[in-house]
Amino acid sequence: MHRFYIAPENWNPDALTLRESEAHHARNVLRMERGEKAVVFNGRGREITVEIVGLAQNEIQLRKLHEAETPPLRCRITLAQAIPKGKNMDLIVQKAVEIGASEIAPLISERTIVDLDPGMAGQKQAKWQQVAIEAAKQCGQNWLPQVRSPRKLKDFFADDSSAAHQDLRLIGSLQSDAVHLKKIIAEYSHEHHERPTSVLIVIGPEGDFTPAELSLARGHACRPITLGPIILRVETAAIFCLRVLSYELL
Repeated sequence: MHRFYIAPENWNPDALTLRESEAHHARNVLRMERGEKAVVFNGRGREITVEIVGLAQNEIQLRKLHEAETPPLRCRITLAQAIPKGKNMDLIVQKAVEIGASEIAPLISERTIVDLDPGMAGQKQAKWQQVAIEAAKQCGQNWLPQVRSPRKLKDFFADDSSAAHQDLRLIGSLQSDAVHLKKIIAEYSHEHHERPTSVLIVIGPEGDFTPAELSLARGHACRPITLGPIILRVETAAIFCLRVLSYELL
């Protein structure tokens, strides 16, 4: 069945309605009609199987048939990703949703090629959030990651709501003292007698972070990790790290 997103602030199980882009997609793209069934979700673990009961010009009324709840994943993974060139950030956001990231924080690093003024940053954030919604619809993910507004690395670490309180903080690094990811996870589990329940993974841009940025991350308890002897593309590095973390911790 087709899946549609209803934001938490509009989520009312007894009066479910598709509006704006979701209503347009159902009515004009999919050509759905009264009596057809679909699934709606709110990005906070709730989904409802519904039946279309009304097709107005600007909204579609739905009737609840069955409601279900998806428990959150056991580990909250935050991906802090330096914005790569081209459309690679779209791919990273999409795959992060599919793999199970809880939050995506785009970073503007000193070597970031993309030039974002304040107005453009807001537009990019909205676009990437929509990419996340579409990915969640397609892969059946009922927990929608929040895509933050792009920020510089120092501002990201200064924001307690995004960068504090993780059990484990990691940063991809090409430096010689970087440690394998599985070793760090094993060390944490041995020391704390449990696996971490929240992890921050920071991935750099093309050309990696500058030494000053790496020093800043280390100063905020980020441990450098190696991704192996082969230098990976930015999008490959992000997907690789998320996949290893999800396999080990989710």
